[in-house]
Amino acid sequence: MSAHRNPFSIRWLAAGGAAVIAGIIGVALVLQTGGSACAAPPSTTAKTGKATFYDLAGTSGNCSFEVPADDLYVALGPSQYSEGTSCGAYLDVTGPKGKVRVKVFDSCPECAAGHLDLSRTAFKKIGAEIDGIIPIKYKLVTNPSVPGPISVRIKEGASQYWFAARIDNHANLLSSVKVASGSGSFKSAHRTDFNYWLIDSGAGPGPFKIKITDVYGKTSTVSGIKMNPGSVQKTSVRASSASSSGTAAKVESTTSASKKPTVTAKASPSKPAAAKSSASASASAAVSPSATTAAAAPLLESTTTAEEAEAALAGPAVDLAAAEPRC
Repeated sequence: MSAHRNPFSIRWLAAGGAAVIAGIIGVALVLQTGGSACAAPPSTTAKTGKATFYDLAGTSGNCSFEVPADDLYVALGPSQYSEGTSCGAYLDVTGPKGKVRVKVFDSCPECAAGHLDLSRTAFKKIGAEIDGIIPIKYKLVTNPSVPGPISVRIKEGASQYWFAARIDNHANLLSSVKVASGSGSFKSAHRTDFNYWLIDSGAGPGPFKIKITDVYGKTSTVSGIKMNPGSVQKTSVRASSASSSGTAAKVESTTSASKKPTVTAKASPSKPAAAKSSASASASAAVSPSATTAAAAPLLESTTTAEEAEAALAGPAVDLAAAEPRC
């Protein structure tokens, strides 16, 4: 990834900091035979953890998004990044100085569950930069406000024979993306760990109709998306309105999020860039890249670490109970 961690933060990471209870954002998605999702809604209970900060060396993080205009974003560890399924979600993070809302923008290969690596701008809003590491509480935001309508970016190299698109401003975690070309039928796409939705056999020449469904079952459909690789196509559809639909409204040329995951690796003195691949491979409930007929299962889960066990001895843990299934 094209980001690197600030050396000051590295020193704090090496030191380890105070033991805290690592948090979990739990999402369970069960796919029924008919392809519809029967899900336990993501937990929005506040979790306890710690935060550090880093400076972005390039133009994009592992989620392939452009840098948010407010510079407020976060990188998550492998178990919570969950091979890209967390990309585009928003977290409210509270620290010693206050609260900040950040977009899941990047992965942090060396971060354990509950360790959030914030942009420097976000960190300074809730803590003293000189501290380097601070205790935090954080929670997933449901139906957050987003900067604009849903946008679609067709990846460089895409054609009628290989479809790849990035979806932005979808607000909630996504469970599935389906694509139809012209008057054709919808095909299911699968998500990569760099947050592009792929149909390996292609979806046709377009223009495309794209159906986006979040983990709450809300569907938004955008149409008129052109096979225009490397450009952000803004639509008139806002994710905040349930079961909405609309057309592409504006196209902006951009190359800032075109990197393949092998190029965009977060550098760390203690781990080579290649470490991300092995870390992602061990993420819980990873989605098979060859599955093109099932929705991706967004998981922000983790297993108990030695740090969590030590913290648990110091006092009661926060409530990590997940919501009951809706079906």
